[in-house]
Amino acid sequence: MKFLKANLLILFTVLIASCGSSGPTVKDDVKKLKSYDSYAYLPNKDTIINRDYDNNAINQNIIETINANMRENGFRLDKMQPDVLVYVHTMFDEKVAVNANPVYTNYSYYRPGLYIGPYYQDSLYENYFTIQRINGPRVQQVPYRERSLVIDFIDRRTNEILWRGTSDETIQTRRLDRETREYIDDIFKELF
Repeated sequence: MKFLKANLLILFTVLIASCGSSGPTVKDDVKKLKSYDSYAYLPNKDTIINRDYDNNAINQNIIETINANMRENGFRLDKMQPDVLVYVHTMFDEKVAVNANPVYTNYSYYRPGLYIGPYYQDSLYENYFTIQRINGPRVQQVPYRERSLVIDFIDRRTNEILWRGTSDETIQTRRLDRETREYIDDIFKELF
């Protein structure tokens, strides 16, 4: 009888253990992201066309704020072989196409020589043109909201989106620089 109870207990334990998740989870990806220590940017093709906004000024503010948050969280800029690639979707135009498809998407730039904003000058991944596809099967698509941002953190080795950050708020236009910084700070608070 003891033998039967012991075998049933072992069988039950094996059965329960086999019910767990078989693959990595979003929590695993965030944990992996936090274990990295270097980053660089993939340039975005999202330029703000609306003449009410200064594309270069807004993107410069975005890059500077992300850089400050990355440094604060222990990351260093490495343009040669970063662990993490940062890709920013700026959504300031009315219903312009949003590159927010999380599953399997063509990256904006396939070759060097295309226009890249000056705000990326000091922080661009030098081999950005080698990244042709990014994916992230567990990342949900973010609905379009005007005056919002989506920040993707991508594993450079696998091209998988580790984490996608955005905020429920929209960026107000009266104090655009300040609102943009606060918006990005909120995204990083959610992650770290």
